[in-house]
Amino acid sequence: MENAKKNVALLAGCQAMLFTNNVTLISLAALAGFSLADNKALSTLPATAYVVGAALTTLPASFFMRRFGRQTGFQVGTSMGIVGAAVCCLALWLHSFWLLCAGVLVLGVYNAFGQYYRFAAADAASHDFKAKAISLVMAGGLLGGVIGPEMSKHTRDMFAVPFLGAYASLVVFCLITMVLLAFIRIPQPSVAERHEPVRPLARIMAQPAFIVAVTGSALGYGVMSLLMTVTPLAMGLCGHAYNSAALVIEWHVIGMFAPSFFTGSLIKRFGVLSVMLTGAALEALCVGVALSGVLVANFWWAMVLLGIGWNFLYVGGTTLLTECYRPSEKAKAQGMHDFLVFLTSASSSFASGLLMNRNGWEMLNYAALPFLAAIGAAITWLALRRRSAVRA
Repeated sequence: MENAKKNVALLAGCQAMLFTNNVTLISLAALAGFSLADNKALSTLPATAYVVGAALTTLPASFFMRRFGRQTGFQVGTSMGIVGAAVCCLALWLHSFWLLCAGVLVLGVYNAFGQYYRFAAADAASHDFKAKAISLVMAGGLLGGVIGPEMSKHTRDMFAVPFLGAYASLVVFCLITMVLLAFIRIPQPSVAERHEPVRPLARIMAQPAFIVAVTGSALGYGVMSLLMTVTPLAMGLCGHAYNSAALVIEWHVIGMFAPSFFTGSLIKRFGVLSVMLTGAALEALCVGVALSGVLVANFWWAMVLLGIGWNFLYVGGTTLLTECYRPSEKAKAQGMHDFLVFLTSASSSFASGLLMNRNGWEMLNYAALPFLAAIGAAITWLALRRRSAVRA
């Protein structure tokens, strides 16, 4: 148990560094893209490339770690983060929009490997500690939510080339991650994981719990990407200063991760489906606040609510997913879950720029509502199904 707690603490530190990079990219990607792109409708493409890079790598990353272990996989992923940040710096120096997209795509590989920090904590935890281990690792992102925007404000104009200093700082955070990873002791894949029979992926995915876990995680993440990606751009077009946008994103990420200190306990007390349904309701409330005005306060409240809703859906979805696979199936099940999450997020991130350019901030928020309704319907379906099974 003590080793599990130590791993959770170190993995939470890695999560903090990962999300420092993530939040820096969130704060700057659309703005950097807008400054470099000839076609301004493509301004969110760098942000989308980050998610695409993660989506393309989630399954290979999972199988790589099944073969070589979590620790080796995390070091390889972090190395790709350094490479990606260096390519982004070169792109800004050369004023190349497409090279910037390529660099952010490589950074997405780092993100894909880093998404397994929460699974690494869950794999080594007891059943009673599993939800809390996932939640506490996710809480590490809170530190990233504070450091990322603050660092971007101080480094974006550090050099003559705008944004170059901010992208260069990403290398430093990757190096810190490598140091933390050196102290983690994650068990190698067991004999059972390597050699026990594995059900077909289609059979694993057909389970009601898997369907709802993916629906909650993927659509919840997709709605967040849809609205959050263009928030700095929308605020700029509404006449708000970059520092205000950075503050809003900072509090959005605090909303994403501060609840993680108690989300695991809430799941244990009220059940995973209740927590996920609350998350969907909070994301819907975010849309209502966003539609009520374009003051800084509207953006602030909307993004905080969006962050909390995302947390409940994502931690809840991850916890629900752990019910769906055997040890030998975790690479396949976890990889497919995260692939679908990032595929959805990439699609919504790319669509956000097009919708914002064509229809504006208001219609972008309306577009989120059908997806939130689908999440609510899926969770309610599984809850009723389980209640009927208990009665039977």
